[in-house]
Amino acid sequence: MQPWKTRFRKKVLDYGRFLVVEQHTIELPDGRTLSDWPWLITPDYVNVAAVTTAGEFLCFRQTKYAVDGISLAAVGGYLDPGEAPLAAAQRELLEETGYESPDWLSLGRYAVDGNRGAGTAHLFLARQARRVAEVKADDLEEQQLLRLSGAEVEAALVAGEFKVLAWVAVIALALQQIDLSLEE
Repeated sequence: MQPWKTRFRKKVLDYGRFLVVEQHTIELPDGRTLSDWPWLITPDYVNVAAVTTAGEFLCFRQTKYAVDGISLAAVGGYLDPGEAPLAAAQRELLEETGYESPDWLSLGRYAVDGNRGAGTAHLFLARQARRVAEVKADDLEEQQLLRLSGAEVEAALVAGEFKVLAWVAVIALALQQIDLSLEE
């Protein structure tokens, strides 16, 4: 299999750091070209499944503009320019919850949209998290910090209470890692 090739790109919309839209001309492996391929540039971000020393998952109950109703959510946020994904995950955990963790596991790096760009998601599991500071979040949404058992988080996941795909992914991957570590 051969990758597609970008032959031309033109910026068509620039909202600064949070959204740039480009129009690409793409060459397919068979030589055909597509001249109006939309491409989205958004910041990379992190999501963290954080588990406390007591074995509780730190989650939020909150709203999001693009989500109907109330959702459960994982810790997360955008990487600052030049910031490493792990550093961003550690910063977001501390800012949003007041917790820090000595035990971090990368759950992977994932394209948000395999055909249109839209950044990269970096997912992490933070274990043995403990509270060390006050919350310093600057999120626009109201958030309620919850401490849920593994069984409660798994039930919420199955019930569709995490309404954003990246939150579903980080929680599911974290639960899998925790189950694997119990089997060892």
